[in-house]
Amino acid sequence: MALPVSCAADLTSFMYGRYTQELGVYAKEEAARLRESGQRRSVSDRSRTLDLLEYDKGRCAKCRICTVRCQKFLISRVGEDWIFLILLGLLMALVSWVVDFCIAICLQAQKWMYGGLDSNVFLQYLAWVTYPVVLITFSAGFTQILAPQAVGSGIPEMKTILRGVVLKEYLTFKTFVAKVIGLTCALGSGMPLGKEGPFVHIASLCAALLSKFMSLFGGIYENESRNIEMLAAACAVGVGCCFAAPIGGVLFSIEVTSTFFAVRNYWRGFFAATFSAFIFRVLAVWNRDEETITALFKTRFRLDFPFDLQELPAFAVIGIASGFGGALFVYLNRLIVQFIRKQKAINRFLMKKRLLYPALVTLLVSTLTFPPGFGQFMAGKLTQKESLVTLLDNRTWAKQGIAEEFDYIGHSQAWKHPQVNVFVTLVLFIVMKFWMSALATTIPVPCGAFMPVFVIGAAFGRLVGESMAAWFPDGINTDGTIYPIVPGGYAVVGAAALSGAVTHTVSTAVIVFELTGQISHILPVMIAVILANAVAQSLQPSLYDSIIRIKKLPYLPELGWGHHEYYNIRVEDIMVRDVRYITLNCCYRDLHNVLLTGHLKTLALVESAESMILLGSIERAQLQSLLSQQLGRPRRLEYIRERALAEKKRMSVVSNPGSEDGSQRVSQEVRFQVRGHCTFVPPLVSSSSVMFISHPQLSPPLCVLQIAEWEEMQLDEQVNFNNCKIDPAPFQLVERTSLHKTHTIFSLLGLDHAYVTSIGRLIGVVSLKELRKAIEGSVTVKGVKVRPPLASFRDSGTSSSENEATELHKLWDRHKSMSLPREHTPSESDEKSQ
Repeated sequence: MALPVSCAADLTSFMYGRYTQELGVYAKEEAARLRESGQRRSVSDRSRTLDLLEYDKGRCAKCRICTVRCQKFLISRVGEDWIFLILLGLLMALVSWVVDFCIAICLQAQKWMYGGLDSNVFLQYLAWVTYPVVLITFSAGFTQILAPQAVGSGIPEMKTILRGVVLKEYLTFKTFVAKVIGLTCALGSGMPLGKEGPFVHIASLCAALLSKFMSLFGGIYENESRNIEMLAAACAVGVGCCFAAPIGGVLFSIEVTSTFFAVRNYWRGFFAATFSAFIFRVLAVWNRDEETITALFKTRFRLDFPFDLQELPAFAVIGIASGFGGALFVYLNRLIVQFIRKQKAINRFLMKKRLLYPALVTLLVSTLTFPPGFGQFMAGKLTQKESLVTLLDNRTWAKQGIAEEFDYIGHSQAWKHPQVNVFVTLVLFIVMKFWMSALATTIPVPCGAFMPVFVIGAAFGRLVGESMAAWFPDGINTDGTIYPIVPGGYAVVGAAALSGAVTHTVSTAVIVFELTGQISHILPVMIAVILANAVAQSLQPSLYDSIIRIKKLPYLPELGWGHHEYYNIRVEDIMVRDVRYITLNCCYRDLHNVLLTGHLKTLALVESAESMILLGSIERAQLQSLLSQQLGRPRRLEYIRERALAEKKRMSVVSNPGSEDGSQRVSQEVRFQVRGHCTFVPPLVSSSSVMFISHPQLSPPLCVLQIAEWEEMQLDEQVNFNNCKIDPAPFQLVERTSLHKTHTIFSLLGLDHAYVTSIGRLIGVVSLKELRKAIEGSVTVKGVKVRPPLASFRDSGTSSSENEATELHKLWDRHKSMSLPREHTPSESDEKSQ
C-alpha cells in the first residue's frame, strides 16, 4: 500500500529524528563512561607507579623511568616525516660519497697501470683496454645474476611506479645491492656513463626499504599513498646528493617523474635534498678533498660584465643546435637498440652470450680513446670530471686557434696537439663522444646518460665560445671598454641546453647554476634551454620516454598539442566489453572458476547477471581468502573430526556402554592416521587416485571421494561477503567520456583501470592498455594521422546520437509524468552538440 507523500515524509523525519536523538544521547553517555574509566585507570596506574617507586629505592630507579619515557617518546616520534627525511638524506649522502670514493680509486688505478707501463706501448694498450672490459663485464654479470631490474637508468621505471603501476622486484634490497655495486664498477671503468639516473633509483630503493623499517614504529608507512609521497621526495634526494644541487634536484625530479605533482610534497623534497647535499659536501671537506663547502665545479667568471647583448644570438644558436643534437641523441640511442632487436640471429647469439656485448662495446670505446692512439686527438686520457673542469675554464685556450699559443699546464694540456688546433680537437671530441655515449648507454649495466650528455654539451658550447674568441680576438667594444670573450660561459650554456634537450627539462639551468656556483649567465642559459626544449620536443620524445617505449613499460603517454580528435573519441569506443565480474548471489564454484580463468587484480561485484548494477569491486586476494576459508585445511579437518565423532557415537551405541573398554573408547581423544601422505586434498579429486583416512573407531575408513563430495557441496553454497573487504566506490566513467578527459583523469589520480557504466549498469572496463593503444594510434606517423586501432572517430556535426535511443532517454521518458524540477527539455540541436 502506497503512503501519501506528506505522511511518508513525516514518518521518515520522525524515525530519523528519533534515531539521531537516541544516538546522540547514547554517544554522550558512552563518552562520559569512558572518561570516568580512563581517569580511574590513570589514578590506579599512578598509585601503582608510586608503589613501585617506594618499593625500589635504588639510585637507578629514576634513571630507568626516564629511559623508558624517552624510549616511548622516540618511538612515537620516529614515525614523523622529518625523521624519515633526515635518515633518507643522511643515508643517500653516505652512499653517494662512498660510490664517488670507490670510483675515484678505480680511475686512479687505471691511470697508475697505464703510467707504469710507459716503456712499452703494447702493454699500455693492454692495460688501458683490459681494465675497463673486466669491470664492465663484472658489472653486467653481477647485475644479471643478482637483480636484472637494476640495469639501466632507473628513471623510466620510477616514472612508471610513481604513475601508480607496481613493478615487481624494482624496490628490493637485492636490487639496491646490485645497483650500487654495478654502478660503481661501471663508472670506475671510465666509460662515458652517468650516475644521475641510477641515483634516483637508488634513493627510491632507500626510501622503500626505510619505509618498511619505519613501519615497525608507525603503521602510517604501510599506506600506499604515503609511500608514493616518500618516493617522490626520494627522487629529488637522488639528484640532490649526486650533484650537490638540492634546488635543481627537486625541480628536475618533478619534471622527469611526475605528470601532476602534489604541492604538499614540495617541502619534503627540498628538506631531504638540502640535507643530503649538505652532508655530501661536508664529507668531502672531512676527507680533505675540499677546503670548505663549495660548488662541485666552481667557476670564476667575471661578475661586473659577464656577457654582452651582442653575444645573445650566439647563445640562441647554441640552444637551437642543442635541440637538434638532443633529438638526434635520443633517436640514435633508440636506433641502436632496435637494430640489435630486429637482427634475430644477433639477438639470439647475444642472449646466449650475455656478457659478450658489453665486453665488445667497452673494447671498442677503450681502443678509440687510447691516448697514444686516436685518443690524443680527443683528450682521451681525461676522465669526465677532468674534462668538465677544463671545459668550464674561463680563460681562452688559443687566439685564432693557433696551437703554439696554448701555454696552459695541468689537464688543459690534453687538448693540445702539435699537428691540429683546438677546434679540430673539440669537434672530434664532440662527434666521437656523441655516438660513443649513445652506444655505451645500451650496455646492460646500471648507468645513466645525463653526465655524458652534459659534458658533450659543454664541449659544444666551448667550441662556439672559442670560435667567438677567434672572431673577436680583442673582445667586444662597448662604450669604449673592451671585454674579452669568456668561452667558459658558453660551455655552461651548452651543457644546460643539450642536457635539457635530451631530458626535456628546464631545470638543468638551475642545476648548472648550483654546479658552477655562479648565476651570472642566467639569461643566456634560460634562453638556450627554452629554445633547445622547443626544438627537441617537436622532434623526439625525451630519453626516458623513449626507454619506456623500448621496454614497453605500462606508462600512459602524453597527449601532445593540437590533437583535436581526442575529443571525438569516447570511452565506449576503446573499452573492453567482456568484463569479468561476480554477482552478489554467486556460489563458491563461481569464485573458483573466475580465479582460474583470469589473473585480474580486482573483479567487479554486480547485483545480478540480469541487472548488472555495479555494487563495488573486490581484490583477488580477498576472493582467494574466501575460497580458502571455505575449502581450506581447517575446514577439511573439521569435517573429518565431525565424521569421526559421529562414527564413534554410533559404535558406542552398538557396543556395551557399561564396559570399561567402551567408556575408555568414548573418552579417548580423537586421533587420525593419514596413509599415503594425505596432507593436502585438492578440490575436485579424480576417482583414479583414491586415498583413505583411517581411524581406529572408523569402519570403513574415510575415503578421499567422500571429501571430494563434501567439497562439491561446499562449492555449491552461496558466498558470504560479510567478512570480505569490498570497495563500494570503484572509479567509474560514463560511456560518453572523451579520450582527452579520460587521459587527464587517469594521469591525475594514478588509475590503472576504470569501470564504464551506463545509469549504474556495468557495460565495460578500460585500462592503461586500451588507453595507451588509443593514444598511440592517434599520433602522427610520417605526417599522416592514422586511425586508432580501437577507436572510431566522430564528427560533432554528424553525430549518431540523433537516432540513438539511449538508456538515459528511456529513463527520461519513463519519468516525464513526474513533477521533477528542470530547466528545459533538451532540443534536437542540443543533442547534436553533445
